[in-house]
This record gives sequence, C-alpha cells and structure tokens, in this order.
Amino acid sequence: MTSTVDQSTTPVTRSWRAALLTIAIMLVGCADDRTAVGPLPDNAVILAFGDSITYGTGVSTAESYPAQLARLTGFEVVNAGVPGETADQGLVRLPALLDEFRPDLVVLCHGGNDILRNRPESRTEQDLRRMVEVIRGSGARVLLIGVPRKSLFLATAPVYARVAEELDVPFVDDVLADVLGNGDLKSDAVHPNAAGYRTIAERIAEAVE
Repeated sequence: MTSTVDQSTTPVTRSWRAALLTIAIMLVGCADDRTAVGPLPDNAVILAFGDSITYGTGVSTAESYPAQLARLTGFEVVNAGVPGETADQGLVRLPALLDEFRPDLVVLCHGGNDILRNRPESRTEQDLRRMVEVIRGSGARVLLIGVPRKSLFLATAPVYARVAEELDVPFVDDVLADVLGNGDLKSDAVHPNAAGYRTIAERIAEAVE
C-alpha cells in the first residue's frame, strides 16, 4: 500500500509558509513607510507647493485640494500653487515661502508643466532634488506627489520615484495618474474637478495621519 504525505502539514512546508508571510508583511510595511510622513504637531502648518493642480484650476478655492486637506486634517494648509509654473521657476519662489510660513511639512507637487512643455527630464529632476534639499534645510519635512507623464495610459513619470528613493522622501506615487485617468474626476484634460481634488486631499491626509 502506497501512502502519501500531506505536504501542507510538514514542518518544512510550514516553515516556508511562515517565511513567505513574514516577507509579505515586510513588503507591506515598506510600502506604508514609503508614503507615511509621520505624526505632525497639533498646530502644524502645511505648505502645499506646486502649479495649477495645487492652485485648484477648474474649481473654487474651497474645492482645491489644499482647502479640502485643511478640512480633513484640521491643520493650517497654505495654498502656494501658481498655474503655469515650471520646476525651475518654483525653485526660485520656494525659499521666500519657507521663510514666511515656516511650515512643518511641504507637499511638493511640481513638474507637470515641465512635462507638458517637453522640458528635459534631467533638468526637472535636478530642480526637484534641489527643492527637497531647500525644504529640508528649512527644517520642514517633505511629501512628494508623483506627476504622470504624457502617454496613452497615464503613469507617474519615473523621475519622481528616483528622487523619492534616492533622497528617502515619502512619496504618493499614483494619485494624480488615477485621478486624471478617470473622466469622472476631471474638469478638463489635465485638471481634476472637485471630486478629483478631494481624492488627492484624502490620499495626502492618509500620509500625515
């Protein structure tokens, strides 16, 4: 009579399952750590820095993502978005805002106009890196928001993941790609509507909880 061993009950198989479960938990933890900013003080000031996405083009001021983020978190959120601005222009504008508002956190969502105008990616990356350095030099933390490249299927431009990984910056990867890829969340081809800005605010709020 031939017998078979139920491999699901052997010590070796159980050990492998435990190891795989541990790896999965570690990977989830790493993903959470990549996004999480960590707790902010109760009186924290958040500087939302960027271009028209930050400004809230297409909606009222109250429906912009910084305004919705303020309502979600209870923090003071300064809307420092300038429509049409490129990353090199933002780099020039940034230091004065840091001096004026002394933020605890800067939400950096920049580079979309660079992509639309076909500015060399290396230049945009250099400017983003420098902005992160300037923000950290002021004592503030940074949360980087990925911006999608121009393509049929929207995906975040690779430059953002590189900057986030190499400078160890918390990073919200795909929220803009998700929003701008959904016709129900857009006011035009490149700007969210109120619901889209709400989605962005919710994802950022998750990162600062």
